[in-house]
Amino acid sequence: MITHFMHDGKLACGREGDLTSTTLLKKVKCRNCRNTEVFKQARRDQRNAARRASRSASTAHSAIAWRAGWSKQLAELKGPQRLPRGFGNQPFV
Repeated sequence: MITHFMHDGKLACGREGDLTSTTLLKKVKCRNCRNTEVFKQARRDQRNAARRASRSASTAHSAIAWRAGWSKQLAELKGPQRLPRGFGNQPFV
């Protein structure tokens, strides 16, 4: 059975009638719907949103990992080594 792409209450390919339709991009089987500009733009938007989400999640995680690693490295140094500003309220490690 062919599944069409529904956008703003209408089918992207322009057909009318009681046809199976969805807004999920992966389930669309109609070639005409998949070749429309509306479908291509929706797919582009979904892909870009996924990239942005993965990029922001990995950036925040790496910043925390870097900070923890650096403070661990300074704690292992011998002598009265000072922590840089922003690493805590400790005067010495």
